[in-house]
Amino acid sequence: MMIRSILAVLAGIAVLTATSFAIEAVTNPLLLRMFPNALPNQSAISHNIPATLFLFIYTSLCVVAGGYVTAWIARRSQMLHASIMGGVQSLLTVWAMLSIPEQAPLRNWIASIVLTVPAAWCGGMLRARILR
Repeated sequence: MMIRSILAVLAGIAVLTATSFAIEAVTNPLLLRMFPNALPNQSAISHNIPATLFLFIYTSLCVVAGGYVTAWIARRSQMLHASIMGGVQSLLTVWAMLSIPEQAPLRNWIASIVLTVPAAWCGGMLRARILR
């Protein structure tokens, strides 16, 4: 059962990573083209408040999806597994923040760290509700 738990958490992280990078790969070039004055280059996206809010919305939905997949694979203690996945992702975000702090303002890093566990928990809750 421990292997299933580990695989569930890893699958959830894989889902949230794949979906968020896929969305980013499509939306960032589109945002740069649509708003050239407000977003003159790639790094401007993480410093622009409306773009950052958009990023938080789709990233949160990706974390919810990751929590859902984690709960689905885990089968038991679904919300606990989803929360653990969120905790692991928060730790990965802390590691990224310390490794590449210039990638985004500190407020973005902190908001991401704080919102990840609740979003993952929501994904687990969604899966648990569907099963009822």
